[in-house]
Amino acid sequence: MKRRSLDPETPAESAEHSLYEALLSLKNLDEVSAFLRDLCTPAELEVLVDRWRVVPYLLEGVSYREIHERTAVSITTIGRVARYLNQGSGGYLAAAARAARRQAQTARKKA
Repeated sequence: MKRRSLDPETPAESAEHSLYEALLSLKNLDEVSAFLRDLCTPAELEVLVDRWRVVPYLLEGVSYREIHERTAVSITTIGRVARYLNQGSGGYLAAAARAARRQAQTARKKA
């Protein structure tokens, strides 16, 4: 991660917290999409999407090779996501669980 040699006016922890608060303040998918498209370069957004795309496959126990064949995401990236799924802060798991619940609710409403 990039670290600056000079102390910025806003401490990094405060700026990071502010980013998290900004994400929490967004009300719907359109707002999140607009925010991320403004915040990230197309390449950065592509990296985030690739990482998120492999999470369901890893949770299902699909092999790295098969995930790569299905998504074209590199084996290195798949391994990195798997490592954070198993040894990270729990963010992937929390988001995946909530996404699955939301998807199930949507499916029940359509039925």
